[in-house]
Amino acid sequence: MLPDTDNDLLYRIALTFVKDVGAITARKLVSHFGDAEQIFTASLKELKAVSGLGEVRSKAFKDPEILQRAEEEIKYISENNINTYWIGEAEYPKRLRECPDAPVLLYSKGVANLENEKVVAVIGTRKYTDYGQRACEDLIEGLKQYGVLIVSGLAHGIDTIAHKAALVNNLPTVGVLGHGLDRVYPASNKKLANDMLEQGGLLSEYTSGTIADRNHFPMRNRIVAGLSDVTVVIESDIKGGALITARLADSYNRDVAAFPGRVFDNKSRGCNELIRTNIAAMITSTDDLLELMNWDELGKKPMQKQLFLNLSLEEQAVFDVLKDRDNVHADELLHQCKLSNSQLAATLLQMEMQGLVKALPGKFYRLD
Repeated sequence: MLPDTDNDLLYRIALTFVKDVGAITARKLVSHFGDAEQIFTASLKELKAVSGLGEVRSKAFKDPEILQRAEEEIKYISENNINTYWIGEAEYPKRLRECPDAPVLLYSKGVANLENEKVVAVIGTRKYTDYGQRACEDLIEGLKQYGVLIVSGLAHGIDTIAHKAALVNNLPTVGVLGHGLDRVYPASNKKLANDMLEQGGLLSEYTSGTIADRNHFPMRNRIVAGLSDVTVVIESDIKGGALITARLADSYNRDVAAFPGRVFDNKSRGCNELIRTNIAAMITSTDDLLELMNWDELGKKPMQKQLFLNLSLEEQAVFDVLKDRDNVHADELLHQCKLSNSQLAATLLQMEMQGLVKALPGKFYRLD
């Protein structure tokens, strides 16, 4: 028999396997019955009483194969250090929960804090120009001191540039996938994805074994938009995933920004259209984005307290990692500072006692 926590997870995963039950219907069922297990133990009559469910979809909950598949997925999760976020629990990303079509269950790997104080989605075309690459890299470099979490889709092009720029600038970054966490698409980004696990992470609503089907990527885009305070579009044609994401963000009442381009350049037509139709604010630099989000005077870390401290080598290593970040996970500190577990624990305790470091929920730390 599964432990209670795994038993809860069993039915939560099973809910995502039920044929023709999408995110909106799943949330309606959870709201109606209270939890996932109650959905599966409900009678057909009780299920059919839920508006819009119908007899065919109600009967689908009685398929024993669904729970068998869910048990297999639990085994994969436990063997591969994967975390889950359930819509009914406090740990579920608050920004995403506000979206009516948010998935009921998410799978993640890495150390990213999805509740980061500032979250920016950076998206754009796969076939970028030098202009697009420079705009992306300059934008993210300018965000370095604000500890922003960079979210994108790990696709070729602007997505890849955004993730790499975040890593270079010591910013956390999350890739939202259109497939299970047991693979990386495109395969050329496998090393990048592994690097991101040390400084951010990977996120998906899809179970292991789910391939990179083209229909999954528009669904993935709603998570990118929903996780973020603002979505920035850097080069896009009039059609494509970037514009879908931007319009989704707008529908969630989130800010959208876009870099303008030449009117005859296909790769800028989408950005120009978003600006023309007032979906996106026009930006040309990091300063424009900071002004749009009212972040220009926020997030700058006062350093005068630390200037006069006599830090040990271990404390200095921790300080150097934390000084330009809003928060850092203990696992990342361990990796970046090259300390043993016991050394890091002792150093963090000492710095907390001195009022230099503050411990946050989820094993995150920041300068105090």
